Amino acid sequence: MDLRNVAIIAHVDHGKTTLVDRLLQQSGAFREHQRMVERALDSNDLERERGITILAKVTSIDWKTTRINIVDTPGHADFGGEVERILNMVDGALVLVDAAEGPLPQTKFVLSKALKVGLRPIVVINKVDRADARPTAVVNEIFDLFAALDATEQQLDFPILYGSAKQGWMAASAERPKDGGMAALFDLMIRHVAPPRIEQGEFRMLGTILEANPYLGRVVTGRITSGSVRPNQIVKVIDRDGKLIEPGRVTKVLAFRGLERTGVEEACAGDIVALAGLPQATVSNTICVPEIMQPLPAQPMDPPTLAMTFRINDSPLAGTEGDKVQSRVIRERLLREAEGNVALRISESGEKDAMEVAGRGELQLGILIETMRREGFELSVSRPKVLLKRDTDGGLLEPIEEVVVDVDEQHTGVVVQKLSERKAEMIEMRPSGGGRARLVFHAPTRGLIGYQGELLTDTRGTAVMNRLFHGYERHRGEIAGRRNGVLLSNDDGEAVAYALWNLEDRGPMMIEPGCKVYRGMIIGEHTRGNDLEVNVLKGKKLTNIRTHAKDEAVRLIPPIAMTLERAMAYIADDELVEVTPKAIRLRKRLLDPNDRRKQERRKEMQGAS
Repeated sequence: MDLRNVAIIAHVDHGKTTLVDRLLQQSGAFREHQRMVERALDSNDLERERGITILAKVTSIDWKTTRINIVDTPGHADFGGEVERILNMVDGALVLVDAAEGPLPQTKFVLSKALKVGLRPIVVINKVDRADARPTAVVNEIFDLFAALDATEQQLDFPILYGSAKQGWMAASAERPKDGGMAALFDLMIRHVAPPRIEQGEFRMLGTILEANPYLGRVVTGRITSGSVRPNQIVKVIDRDGKLIEPGRVTKVLAFRGLERTGVEEACAGDIVALAGLPQATVSNTICVPEIMQPLPAQPMDPPTLAMTFRINDSPLAGTEGDKVQSRVIRERLLREAEGNVALRISESGEKDAMEVAGRGELQLGILIETMRREGFELSVSRPKVLLKRDTDGGLLEPIEEVVVDVDEQHTGVVVQKLSERKAEMIEMRPSGGGRARLVFHAPTRGLIGYQGELLTDTRGTAVMNRLFHGYERHRGEIAGRRNGVLLSNDDGEAVAYALWNLEDRGPMMIEPGCKVYRGMIIGEHTRGNDLEVNVLKGKKLTNIRTHAKDEAVRLIPPIAMTLERAMAYIADDELVEVTPKAIRLRKRLLDPNDRRKQERRKEMQGAS
């Protein structure tokens, strides 16, 4: 069969996975009566809940006499490392853009990489059925973006299709055709995308996507550059410099057929396949026959920008809600995660019973913690800290992100003020239509930790923030942290409604009546800057006197709902988030107040000396 390899580039929630659903349905990949799950490629529970693609996936579609391998790429900047490598595996790309929102940072980031490797993209304007769609203006914005990214004349001459993946149609104009369907997109992909480039010689393949399979071991997916591969074939794995990593044997060759991966007897150059049986092979390694000495050119791995410490849970409630609590079990789980997730870096921490996990962003680390929590793990994690570098002169460098905020015009002042306090520089401010403005900043990563919730509060939930790693720049100085102290429980037990009601004037609560608490656990936010120990176990004293005023029902203000991401961003350096399958709690690193006072005195003495 003829082959075409195509990647789908899009920002978060612009409709990539829904588009792939429709292509699978209309190509006949499913039988007529077969039940199809919505967003079939989002196989992970967290992907379905959050509506984002976390892992890159490959599917194949047969259209007439051509097989089209389609790679669904992650749209969030935290998973952007995978996207760059995937572009070297394909010969064409669909740039999918929301007809109302236009091109956003992730579109820009991946498109710049696609243009650099010489791809000629097809532009698809999706969601033209939205009430606020503005397809003509969005096409102009895309053209300006191509020009700003130094596209060649051939790349600037991009074909455009309009449509709605949700309704299942694509056409050359924004008006819905009578016959509908995705035929226009299928035909355009076959016509516009070149067949795979095939080099002469023996078998060579560059590892692009990595996963750990419980039955097959490590599975490496990539495109075969030359030759062919069969099961039981002797191969070797070499790194980007040509150094031997391991000799080995391919135990299984898996090809993509619809949503399934099936074993094949032979795979030839140009096809995208997954190989099992090579325990040391990873992304950017070349898998080839033993005679070949020269590796294929590969993208270097992007450096992690944030790190967190994963510790055992040593609170008084440890072991009561999860069944995986030992440091050995947590360590094994993290090392297993690093096998299939090349963007993570796991290392031993200086602390006892702790590991340091470095990644590309809060979302990536948050998803790892949430996954472990659902698997029955109990652990405590520290506040994310930014990984700094030093330049040749010994100066301190820190990661800077490009931040794009779409917000109602009346809220622009507070956004600019808050980001300026966090050492961000405004690059651009322009109206984006419908009474909204688009603000572009270059902001230090450490200044953005915890800003998402504050932004939504400041703008009454109307702002949309997108961020993208920009590069390392000179350290921008001190950024003010959390200004409020916290309310701490002074004893172990269950919180009482009467006690919480009496403490409400001290600050907002984070727990409900009946919640298990322990000494040193954070139960609320103090209205002042210092920490305060309080008694949440104190019940009402009973007497034989009854009055209407005394016996009124206790009405509590609803507590602050602490999600995992919000808790990670909220805590200070001397605090931890306790994560169990049933609860997310905030606590002091040192639970005993005497230990905390001793540590403060030590710090004061060190500062004085």
